[in-house]
Amino acid sequence: MFRFYWYPNCNTCKNAKKWLEEHQVPYEAIHIVETPPSPEVLQEAADKSGLPLTKLFNTSGKVYREGGYKDKIKEADDAQLKAWLSENGMLIKRPLLIGKNQAAVGFKPEVYTSVTAAN
Repeated sequence: MFRFYWYPNCNTCKNAKKWLEEHQVPYEAIHIVETPPSPEVLQEAADKSGLPLTKLFNTSGKVYREGGYKDKIKEADDAQLKAWLSENGMLIKRPLLIGKNQAAVGFKPEVYTSVTAAN
């Protein structure tokens, strides 16, 4: 069973959800704004996706731009990055798909194919 953090108004999230359903991948849908992932879950997503925590930020989002995170993240340590992300789900690049062995940040069908096959 995958954990699927998503925002229902996000078209990329809707496409990812449709992909999961078409490929009969079992998942638990979690609203990323109402229930943002904890710092531990964010670290797990980074570790399992092979991405640094900075790549979990939604750099095209309004919250990111207005909050000045482009400059803030340059000086922040991992604990601070996880704190910011876990406090506001709109800061997180979405969707997040987290499985037992691998995770995906954002949605690309070829990555979802690989991640779902490895779990």
